[in-house]
Amino acid sequence: YLVNFLDGVKFVQRQPRRSTSIYLLNLLLADILLLFALPFKVLKDLGAVPWNLMVIHCQASAVIIYISLYASIAFHTFIIIDRYLQDRHTLRSLRLQEASFAWLLAMVVWTLLLLIMVPNMALPTKQVQESRYLSCSSLKEDISLHWHTMTVFLCMALFLNASVAVLICSGLALKTLLRSCSDAKLWVRDRQVVLSVATMALAYTLSFVPYHVARTPYTLAQTKVITDCQTKKQLFLGKESTLLLSVLHVCFDPLLFLYLDAPFRVIIRKLFSCCGNQTEGGAEEQAAQEMMLQRTDAQQEAAS
Repeated sequence: YLVNFLDGVKFVQRQPRRSTSIYLLNLLLADILLLFALPFKVLKDLGAVPWNLMVIHCQASAVIIYISLYASIAFHTFIIIDRYLQDRHTLRSLRLQEASFAWLLAMVVWTLLLLIMVPNMALPTKQVQESRYLSCSSLKEDISLHWHTMTVFLCMALFLNASVAVLICSGLALKTLLRSCSDAKLWVRDRQVVLSVATMALAYTLSFVPYHVARTPYTLAQTKVITDCQTKKQLFLGKESTLLLSVLHVCFDPLLFLYLDAPFRVIIRKLFSCCGNQTEGGAEEQAAQEMMLQRTDAQQEAAS
């Protein structure tokens, strides 16, 4: 919570001008939404909240969790693509890294997710007998269940497209590295790009792939295509355990901020440093990044 709060304070204090910073800002917003909604799910699963709060979770906070999850998937993907493009000094890559284009992509992502997800909050529900535990699907009328099923498959399509983009970027980065074997300077630069892209792609895979492998068959159980009780129980446990793995990305996202955002590194060093030299070094690092940003802006203006 503290680290994510520091992220928010830093981004509010300055206007993001780099595409990476814009994607990080939106990723931070998704993480904050998740941190807000997740306690309701934990308490609901433990049966530690009144019945009315369980119903509220199913109608509101559960939807917020999934909005946050798929926003995170989209912005992780954009960050991986942007990291690959940073060392491709072509006209097209510079266009794709413009701040205006990054804001446009962010708006498209949030708009699509809200259009897909919010109806799940508004569609009619039915009365069920109160008990200690509640399955959210048991509250849904037929039309609500059909919309929920469509939502799941639309989000699955978003995930598959994002995964293809991550795979393509990883392959292109590796291809570029293999081509630069004869040039020592290019090899060092491209190796750094490949390592950063591969690391982020691995984190993406571990966080989001297992959940989607378990999610599809569980949706079939929710829509009564799968009716065997033991199978439905196993699918539910698999979905919940992989969902836990997915939401844990919120604990590791600050490392992404630390790696990609120099001002955030300065804040962390100021927070934990015991001597002034470290803070001074952080300020120098931030100044170096600002100079790099100015060069990138100049390249984009020249390309325009």
